[in-house]
Amino acid sequence: MRTDTSRRVLVLLALALSAFAFNTTENLPIGLLRLIAADLDVSLPSVGYLVTGYGLTVAVVSLPLAQVTRRMPRRHVLSGLLAVLVLSTLVSVLAPSYGVLLAARVVTALAQALFWAVMAPVAVGLFSPAVRGRVIAVMSVGGSLATVLGVPAGTWLAQQSRWQIPFLVVSAFALVALVVIALLLPTTRPEESHGAYGSAPDARLFALVLVTTVLSVTGVFLGFTYVVEFLTRVTGFTDPEVTTILFVFGLAGVVGVTAAGPLLDRLPRGVLVLTVAGQAAALLGLYLFAASQAAVVALVAVLGCTTAPVFMATQSRILHVAPGRTEIGFAANSAAFNVGIAAGALLGGVILSTAGVRATFLVGAVLTVVALIALLAEPLLLRRKSVHDPAEVPRSGASRAASSIG
Repeated sequence: MRTDTSRRVLVLLALALSAFAFNTTENLPIGLLRLIAADLDVSLPSVGYLVTGYGLTVAVVSLPLAQVTRRMPRRHVLSGLLAVLVLSTLVSVLAPSYGVLLAARVVTALAQALFWAVMAPVAVGLFSPAVRGRVIAVMSVGGSLATVLGVPAGTWLAQQSRWQIPFLVVSAFALVALVVIALLLPTTRPEESHGAYGSAPDARLFALVLVTTVLSVTGVFLGFTYVVEFLTRVTGFTDPEVTTILFVFGLAGVVGVTAAGPLLDRLPRGVLVLTVAGQAAALLGLYLFAASQAAVVALVAVLGCTTAPVFMATQSRILHVAPGRTEIGFAANSAAFNVGIAAGALLGGVILSTAGVRATFLVGAVLTVVALIALLAEPLLLRRKSVHDPAEVPRSGASRAASSIG
């Protein structure tokens, strides 16, 4: 029994390491812009497209890939995805030109799109349903550490050597995760896991989760995409101070995810409402108190502490309300998340050029408040459903989803 538990924990840690590797790979070019541009003789915006193209790829292909692979054993799927990550990262390291590097990044993004769809059902399926929130928290900490540790450490390592070296290190981490998952994850049909179906499926509440994801992510990235400009031009911080503040943001995110994880098992909706409300308050506070350095540092910490758990909390809600297979729900949420990133950056750029960087935080706060209002309206949706369908007998997630498969 102890051996079986140890194997499950090892697989869970390997999945968290995989999340760290994928997120670090996605965001590393942000810290390596000048190094990559100089080495490949391209412009800084061209290197920025390595991140933009990555996110757009994930947004577009998440649902189709999840649908195509929904019947494949998850050990095979995850092993294949990590193998793609290892190989495509090695191609990035050896890329002789910008075009080859961009192509390798797109291939990596294809793997990441499916990884985020299947990871959570596999992870929660390894343990009792009573600890789902804590399992998701472990996954989220792995992903959050990419921002706090992966990208800063990778940037430093590249500055001491070459920009390719951090990618080699990430590839090594992915290889370790690949070996553990390939050897220890059981080969079972994906629909056999208790994490494969929503426990209380509801299409309207599922749509509400996706709306929350899009609005809240768009809201935070409206301002945070240009946070360096905000901190230096509006608040008056120096470049070294900005680096420290960004570290505070990432560390606060890890703290927020760690604290929210255990609460998800008891208050899944309450955690989501609380984190979205905290994000709205932080964004509005940054707009109102932009001139106060002490207030801005505190509010950036609040923003990190509340923004990071939002995605985790929406994933947890999908485990409850997904109307069919949960990996399809997770794929839709991942796509919504990446649409929010792209929309926030695009809309923020427009506001930046017309109303100034401070206004991006105000508009971001407004969108997040709209997301909060939508969440608070959930009881009305449930009441309306009970009035219109008084004879409907609730069915379990497994039975509802099983009927949709057949």
